[in-house]
Amino acid sequence: MPNIDVCFVWHMHQPFYKDLVRGEYKLPWTRLHGLKDYYGMVELLAEFPKVRQTFNLVPSLLVQVEEYAAGKADDPFLRLAMKPAETLTDTEKQFLLRYFFQANVEHLILRYPRYAELYQSRTRPYVAQDYRDLQVLSQLAWFDEFFLIRDKEIAALVRKGRDYSIDDQVKLGQKQTEVLGYVVPAYRKFAAAGQIEISTTPFYHPILPLICDSNVAGVSNPHVPLPTRYRYPEDAREQLRRARIYMEEHTGVAPIGLWPSEGSVSDEALTLAAECGFKWFATDNGVLSRTIGRDAGVVETYRPYLWKQNGHQLHGLFRDHYLSDLVGFTYSKMGPAEAADHLISRIVENAAGRDALVPVILDGENAWEYFPESGREFLRQLYQRLEGTPNIHALTVSEALERHTPQPLAGIFPGSWISANFDVWIGFDEDNRAWECLLRARQAYEKYGAAAAKADRELAYEELLIAEGSDWCWWYGPHHESANRAEFDQLFRDHLSNVYRLLGQPAPEELGRPILRVAVVEHNVRPASRINPVVDGEISSYFEWMGAGEYKVDQRQGAMHGGRSGLDMLYYGTDGDELYLRCDFDPVPETAILEIRIKTHRGEHSLRRRDFKFQRILEAAVPLPVLGYQPGERVEFQLSLWLDSLPVEALPQNGWFEIETGEPSHWP
Repeated sequence: MPNIDVCFVWHMHQPFYKDLVRGEYKLPWTRLHGLKDYYGMVELLAEFPKVRQTFNLVPSLLVQVEEYAAGKADDPFLRLAMKPAETLTDTEKQFLLRYFFQANVEHLILRYPRYAELYQSRTRPYVAQDYRDLQVLSQLAWFDEFFLIRDKEIAALVRKGRDYSIDDQVKLGQKQTEVLGYVVPAYRKFAAAGQIEISTTPFYHPILPLICDSNVAGVSNPHVPLPTRYRYPEDAREQLRRARIYMEEHTGVAPIGLWPSEGSVSDEALTLAAECGFKWFATDNGVLSRTIGRDAGVVETYRPYLWKQNGHQLHGLFRDHYLSDLVGFTYSKMGPAEAADHLISRIVENAAGRDALVPVILDGENAWEYFPESGREFLRQLYQRLEGTPNIHALTVSEALERHTPQPLAGIFPGSWISANFDVWIGFDEDNRAWECLLRARQAYEKYGAAAAKADRELAYEELLIAEGSDWCWWYGPHHESANRAEFDQLFRDHLSNVYRLLGQPAPEELGRPILRVAVVEHNVRPASRINPVVDGEISSYFEWMGAGEYKVDQRQGAMHGGRSGLDMLYYGTDGDELYLRCDFDPVPETAILEIRIKTHRGEHSLRRRDFKFQRILEAAVPLPVLGYQPGERVEFQLSLWLDSLPVEALPQNGWFEIETGEPSHWP
């Protein structure tokens, strides 16, 4: 029986939200994810002593967690959550309504009936008790499952459910500090016991190859328009050096493993990593494909490599992109046992009777908002199967590397885990403007740094290292969308402005203006008239879908990247008896299944349709009378798209599509 060694690497990271000059945290996400994911993900392993894993901890994340745990973080979001509701100003009330519903609606907001009630009535005037309940529940919803169950005071707040008091607010603030204090000790404990390996990332999460030489982006994509060259390998080295020192001081471990920020690699970056004491790195198998000049399938991916160049060497793993994305984007739409069975079966199937090292590497925090109860039941089901399957071993990366002979690599293709290039971070107008601003600030530091006071000069350099992080350009360009894009833009420009301020120089005017372009508005046009298309999978006539509702699928991503289906546009409408659906794809998939949930005042129905027509487009007709529908009723529906027996798209992202089935005169 072959030995299958599975290496899970959970990447734990948040941007550096603190303005060093003002000493204030601009966004609350490190704190909130610290309440929910960082502790629980590692603590869960206590139930599964045979499961060993690697956790990749970014130093700049731990800096923030430890400051919160020490009660030293100046966080205006937390401060406002603790303020007596009766004393809130109108501006503060608007702030609460804008930011305190920024949570997954299905799994965080709707889980708490009072939070759901406030969300659904947020457009009406609130009284003081409404605001206080929002202040409490918006924080309580982020607590990890362990604390919701084990901590008596937190559990009591959950049971209370509503009508919270000022004392409840104070208690919740105290509990946040207490819980955040458990995070780093938990990793120290599991690392000391040998159940986890701690790897790390350059200190402020920069795209290391671009910091070494931004022109390397032209190697992975010769057509990308590049900004003025940014070349500061000394900064790249400093980000690596500091990471190992900090992690050893705060976790008791000097990491030998490196997940380069965004899996971004180049020969120059790996050389620096080797010189700084790292022994292994990991990136995506898309990079492996471009390195070896052919598609990296499971045979190529399920083995380690040894990169050697100019007297330096590093062991390397290339993650199974498909399996990692299943965990991150698909399994949240399935039952926990079904998802765990699917992952184990795919691992066994891919190994195909051979000894294998299977790297599954992904974000360890953001995915769990999309799972019920933070994905804990899925992970339990998965870990039970890993422990119960004799020839499958869940190991740390270093343990697995000792068991497999590596394949030599004379060099590495420069790229990241996204499309084996750097296009997310450089090449688009917003990205390039950000790089130009960064370069000018870096040049100002070189010009004026020597004349500044030592403390100011050191702080200015710290701000530069923060501004080199990948997080700012993640949100620039067309790839990703967030309700906080404007705040990310402002924070990036603040970091650069602080460089000039600390050097005694005026910040350039360009840093006072947003780099962001206008955000894209959701395109959802409701039906204007009845339709009666020919359901044949072809565009039979330009006019057959005229008057239909139109929903443009937003192809931009959020904090995670991937999991898209290629679905581009949904058209929908009715003739009064049939609900008609049309899906346009780019590219067109080979197979597809539609799952349709339809709601009338009589209840909900779920239909899985294979009997649609699918040629150039997908078309389906759902007879409404068989669902007990009465003519003239309003119908609401949701749509799920399944490819290869897995759910890959849900429309709309929140809520329901609405459609009138009466006469057109009744329609909006």
